[in-house]
Amino acid sequence: MFAFISAPPSSQEEVTPNTPEHNESYTALVWRRLKRSWTGMMGFILVALLIMMAVFADFFAPMDPKATNVGFAPPQMISFHDKDGNLSFPPRVYALAESDELDPITFQPIVGPDYDNPHYLGFFVKGWDYKLFGIIPTDRHFLGTTDGEPVHLLGTDKFGRDVLSRALIGSRISLMIALTVVAIVTIIGTSVGLISGYFGGSFDVWIQRFVELVLAFPQLPLYLALTSLIPITAPTNVFLGFVIIVMSALGWAQMSREVRGKTMALARIDYVRAAIAVGATDRRIIFQHILPNVMSHVIVAVTLHIPSVVLLESFLGFLGFAVKPPLISWGLMLQDTANYSVIGSYPWILSPVFFVLVTVFAFNALGDGLRDAVDPY
Repeated sequence: MFAFISAPPSSQEEVTPNTPEHNESYTALVWRRLKRSWTGMMGFILVALLIMMAVFADFFAPMDPKATNVGFAPPQMISFHDKDGNLSFPPRVYALAESDELDPITFQPIVGPDYDNPHYLGFFVKGWDYKLFGIIPTDRHFLGTTDGEPVHLLGTDKFGRDVLSRALIGSRISLMIALTVVAIVTIIGTSVGLISGYFGGSFDVWIQRFVELVLAFPQLPLYLALTSLIPITAPTNVFLGFVIIVMSALGWAQMSREVRGKTMALARIDYVRAAIAVGATDRRIIFQHILPNVMSHVIVAVTLHIPSVVLLESFLGFLGFAVKPPLISWGLMLQDTANYSVIGSYPWILSPVFFVLVTVFAFNALGDGLRDAVDPY
């Protein structure tokens, strides 16, 4: 009998560890950790859907958001049954018709489904004309009726405009304001924090006194005071730009404080001291050695700051200080909910609140997941 014993690997052979961490980049490692968090992945998927919804809002909007009708109309429910209650395909919605009865509160005719006039739903149907990306003229929409009749899945507002279509189009302005404000806040706050924390000394003292002055301002009264200075006759783009500038001017200070603290800790690490010893310039040290190590914190701070800007825009829009018609935003749509009697009679006009809540939850969940994923401990 002969026993064969495998020889150990020679010194020239490399043993490659069969582990997921082997040769992984930092981005791949963060992504692998993020995938383990179901809340973080849910937030990531919702954020991707929100961005896609905003980019292709015209395609997903079943109705022209500016088209008016008779007034408030309840949502049309999607049905898979005919008027006799039998299961039937394709899905349909029933036209709304006024009955002879009056609402005891509003004394308006009661509007209900007309089961004798079904409108069948379909995908990629023809509808109102628009330009995809502002360039390509088309009339195709993701969902609509095959016969071209109006469909109001979330009802209509006081002017008879489709709430769902206006909410989808309004996501562009609301998310654009939030992303623009956060981008400006991140650039200014990160730059000021890096420079202040790296150089220190009297320069850092004066910068931090100015930061404390900005943080000391009561933000909400200042928002209302500054936005009220804009003339009513000002162009819509000027009004919107001024609102973005005001939000950005008061939001960068907190970001700079956080980045400054990180920079002061990193400036004492050996590889930064070694770069100073070999004669590296301050610019190279800041942008090549310190900034990459601060970016993980900045990315998490950005995802957690976007929901606060969305809520602020919705609140200011509700008060009439954020967006003016003909632009559409979620906050502007919520102006119709200022009257309790209107909410009681037409509760579907609160639908934009759902979009705001989903946006806030999505970015908060993504921020929490990223915070755990980038944590080295």
